[in-house]
Amino acid sequence: MALVVFLRGVNVGGHRTFRPTVLANELRHLDVVNIGAAGTFVVRQRVTCTQLRAELVRRLPFDTEIMIVAGRDVIRLMSHASLSERPAEADIVRFVSVLSRRSPFQPPIPMRFPAGGKWLLRQDCREEDRFVLGMYRRDMKVIGYFSALDRLLGTSVTTRNWNTITAIAKVLGAGRR
Repeated sequence: MALVVFLRGVNVGGHRTFRPTVLANELRHLDVVNIGAAGTFVVRQRVTCTQLRAELVRRLPFDTEIMIVAGRDVIRLMSHASLSERPAEADIVRFVSVLSRRSPFQPPIPMRFPAGGKWLLRQDCREEDRFVLGMYRRDMKVIGYFSALDRLLGTSVTTRNWNTITAIAKVLGAGRR
């Protein structure tokens, strides 16, 4: 079973910087594919989550949260029509946030930030107990609203663009649906 790794808060604003391609090369015995610069990897060789986490911790030059999900969960996520079929607007980005663990809380869906006026971040749905799907507008205030998601869900999240999720699915062999 393939695994997908999401590192939280790496290569952002000059903090926790590293070269994902170098890490992927160091993990070539696990048939690792690097997806972009944000610390996203597909691991195609059979390995347990515990073994993979230990390999990553040993090789990363800093501490960070490591979120590992089954590749099949990402493939199921791709069938979710909510984001994949919506036309993209120039100032709106479709996203998927990956939860570090199942959320102990179930805030109402949809959720908009700010609550009044023009939304900047919109959480549309949750899938597979590990994913939050939505959209955000390109605005500096959005980062603060993503931090609010951590508090509302009671667990850490890391966010990727829908295009990154599509790239992961292609590596997993699912392609676009």
